[in-house]
Amino acid sequence: MNADSKIAYFDCFSGISGDMIIGALLDAGAEFHRLKAELAKLPLSDYELHTQKISKQHITATKFDVVDKGQTAYRHLKDLNAIVEDSNLPEEIQKRAKNIFLRIAQAEARIHGQPIEKIHFHEIGAVDTIVDVVGALICLKLLKIDKVFCSKINVGSGFVEFSHGKFPVPAPATAELLKGVPIYSSDIQMELTTPTGAAIITEIASGFGELPVMVPETIGYGAGERDLSQPNVLRVFVGHQEISSDLDQDRIVIMETNIDDMNPQWYDTVMEKLLQQGALDVYLTSVLMKKGRPAIKLTVLARIGDEGKLARLIFQETTSIGIRMREEMRKKLHREIKEVNTQFGKVKFKIARLGDEIINATPEYEDCKRIAHENNLTLKKVYQLLGGVVVRL
Repeated sequence: MNADSKIAYFDCFSGISGDMIIGALLDAGAEFHRLKAELAKLPLSDYELHTQKISKQHITATKFDVVDKGQTAYRHLKDLNAIVEDSNLPEEIQKRAKNIFLRIAQAEARIHGQPIEKIHFHEIGAVDTIVDVVGALICLKLLKIDKVFCSKINVGSGFVEFSHGKFPVPAPATAELLKGVPIYSSDIQMELTTPTGAAIITEIASGFGELPVMVPETIGYGAGERDLSQPNVLRVFVGHQEISSDLDQDRIVIMETNIDDMNPQWYDTVMEKLLQQGALDVYLTSVLMKKGRPAIKLTVLARIGDEGKLARLIFQETTSIGIRMREEMRKKLHREIKEVNTQFGKVKFKIARLGDEIINATPEYEDCKRIAHENNLTLKKVYQLLGGVVVRL
């Protein structure tokens, strides 16, 4: 049985910013009047929203602008969260908006060496930035996007002026936000990717790379502010990706390193720490390297975006001096943990389904271990006795 997943793919050949994201999604079909109605739920005033069609190097694009008629307020993270929480916006949008603000606060705290609660949001505290963050999430909901993907990101080059000084491109906060994301710099001497754009896309994107196999239905162009030697637009492809509804699907990063000079007693700690830091799986394989040296291949399965912190942990905890990484698609059976009544009381079972059919059902090890101890049975006997429960699930 097949089902369609609606996806959006952002093509960032001229970078990405909050207003460009909204412009592209409006151009792809999100309705401006509905966006305005949703944004009106924010407890903000003294601003206006404008859109217009303009041409960028012979490409017609939608320019989205927020005109702030009030004074710029320098806010803290708690202030931004309060603005979102005091709205009547859907809980999912509130949660993601707060995640984006937190990403920015963490990046600024890292750069300035201060606790998050002491970080003043300068440009980011302005009304237009709050509207950009929340507006982008609203547009995705209006278009009923299930998943977002993104290309490698052009960050630009040169220097950029902020209220607190002159900084290299990408700006330090932008660079911090884009850790673990494929970026590049062109010969365009200006900031192409803003902290707001970086924070939004790293929150909403499920993966970064080439255009996935999809059937585009609409293509939108969001215009940037300046005129460049190339079209200063953000392109978004919106369409459907056929997936098997019988299977779950995602993209993960495979990390591998061969180690031939480490005390094998260390591996237990290394594996435990990797799993604690969010690794999906960790396993060891015996390999034979050049000159006939036996070694261990450490393999880590990671969520996209987690590879940076996991790589640092591997370098800190092992003797590895290099890690191979690749992104792969993964198909999985639907999985769930279910409590089942048995002769020993309630036991947790790990159930794997293909559609409505149960393919595997295995009692959880810790429950079996407890039952064996309490009933003076071998672990093997407990598994044998619980095996008959499968047909009654």
